[in-house]
Amino acid sequence: MRDEPIIKYLLDTDFYKLTMGQVVFFHHPGIRARFALKNRTKGVALGKIISETKLRQELDHVRKLKFNRTEIRYLRGAIIGTQQMFRNEYLYFLENQLNLPKYKLEYQGDDLILEFEGDWAHVIYWEIYALAIVNELYYRTILADKSKLELDTLRAYGILRLSEKVKILKENPEIVFIDFGTRRRFSHDWQDYIVGTLAEELPENQFRGTSNVWLAMKHGLLPMGTSAHEMFMVLAGAMDTGDEAVRESYQEVMQRWYEHYGLELSIALTDTFGSEYHFQNTTKRQAEIWKGLRQDSGDPIAFGERAIKFYQSHEIDPREKLIIFSDGLEIDTILILHKHFKGRIKTSFGWGTNLTNDLGPKTLSLVIKPVEANGKGLVKLSDNLAKAIGKPEDIERYKRIFGYAGNNYQECKY
Repeated sequence: MRDEPIIKYLLDTDFYKLTMGQVVFFHHPGIRARFALKNRTKGVALGKIISETKLRQELDHVRKLKFNRTEIRYLRGAIIGTQQMFRNEYLYFLENQLNLPKYKLEYQGDDLILEFEGDWAHVIYWEIYALAIVNELYYRTILADKSKLELDTLRAYGILRLSEKVKILKENPEIVFIDFGTRRRFSHDWQDYIVGTLAEELPENQFRGTSNVWLAMKHGLLPMGTSAHEMFMVLAGAMDTGDEAVRESYQEVMQRWYEHYGLELSIALTDTFGSEYHFQNTTKRQAEIWKGLRQDSGDPIAFGERAIKFYQSHEIDPREKLIIFSDGLEIDTILILHKHFKGRIKTSFGWGTNLTNDLGPKTLSLVIKPVEANGKGLVKLSDNLAKAIGKPEDIERYKRIFGYAGNNYQECKY
């Protein structure tokens, strides 16, 4: 594995960081947010494996990077409908004013404490860079003593696994998917290889694109993405003057998003405070005008069935709507979901870790999530409580606020 900077371009990030970043820039300036790394992988002591010196070098390098003219020109050319997706004021901010805030890094025994705090409009971008850095440093470290032959064997196994997936996808051409694998990829170079190979092997109406903006630019693909839990989490904390204000923040996110991106990006991420709240509090008008939903936790079959009933209850034909499944997908799961919902509701798949990190070594389940906004502790409930984030007392309060009654707990693989 090459010993060079892991992040070489600020465009080497997920598309939703930029779409969310624009909404934050225009509508939510001045919110102070704190993000923290969480390792959900049992038995992996990151502080014992990853060199503090190397991690600091990588993080410091990212802070020196700036969006270059080529990257800004590419973003300026992004179109939504007939309009420029990213407004000139926002592009000017990215090119001339964006400063990634300082990070906080501590090694406490075998634990690695990594946090980022600052104006939300600036600190929002750290998540993808930091996750990609921690993941790749982990693999560089555990493979550092491997011979060239052993590394070649590792790569050959990864190619074989990819070949098997491509074969299945060619046999099932109706399956539509997107690369969502930047955050927990094996390496930048491996994701580059995966994306390039898929673009060559599969038609564009099947492999729709990648969430990685730099790779989309390089390979002539569509940069694609939805939105993330942080929009709901941070707004809930920033608007928290009481239980009702927390609930109102949910609709604030929905409304601002649609104002900016309309039908094209109208995929609702439902599970931040439990998907049942979304189904019960989405208006008929929203159900009609939003393109679909993203499932990111819990039982995907149960979610899909609930979504179909949700649309039917509003007298909407589910076959006109879309679910993007994105929770720890593997090729077998994709096949099952595609076959189960075929002809009943449209499906697409945001394929992450198992696509860009399937070479044999153990995969990590790492996330960087907001934990505080304007001094208020933040919460994510999820449809799987293993993914919940927040202090116990805050989690219980949010369960009450959003009427959360779920008890599903399933250990996270990815």
